[in-house]
Amino acid sequence: MQDTPPGQNAPPVDAPAAGGADADTGAEDALTALREEIAVLIEDARTYAEAEAAFQKTRAAIAGKTAGRALVLLVLALVLLHIALIALAVGAVIALAPLVSVWGAIAIVVGVLLAGVAALVLTARKDGALLAELFAGNGKADA
Repeated sequence: MQDTPPGQNAPPVDAPAAGGADADTGAEDALTALREEIAVLIEDARTYAEAEAAFQKTRAAIAGKTAGRALVLLVLALVLLHIALIALAVGAVIALAPLVSVWGAIAIVVGVLLAGVAALVLTARKDGALLAELFAGNGKADA
C-alpha cells in the first residue's frame, strides 16, 4: 500500500495506462454501470413515491373516519348534556314549587338561567373585543 496525503485517493493498483484500448473499455463499463445504478435509483425513488402516496391516502381515510366518529360522539354528548340541563331546570321548578308556588318557581329558575346566559354572553363579548384588538393592527405591533 502507498501512503497518500489525507483527502487524496490512491491510484488503482491495476489501472491501465492512459490512452490504451483497455482504458476506453473500462470507461465504457464504468459509464454503463453508472447508468444502471442511476436507473435503479430512479426506480427506487418512484417506488418510494408510490408507497408514500398510498400511505398518505390510507392515513387520510382513517383520519376522516375517526374525525366523523368523534364528531358524532360529541354531538350525542351535547344532546345528553342538553337533556340533563332541562331535567335540572324541571327538577328545580318542582323543588321550589312548594316554597314559592309554581309560577314563582318557574320565574326563579328562568331568571337564574337568563342571568347565566347574560354572564356567558358578556364574557364572550369581552373575548370578541380582545380578538378584534389583536387583528385590528393587521399583524403590526403597536408601539
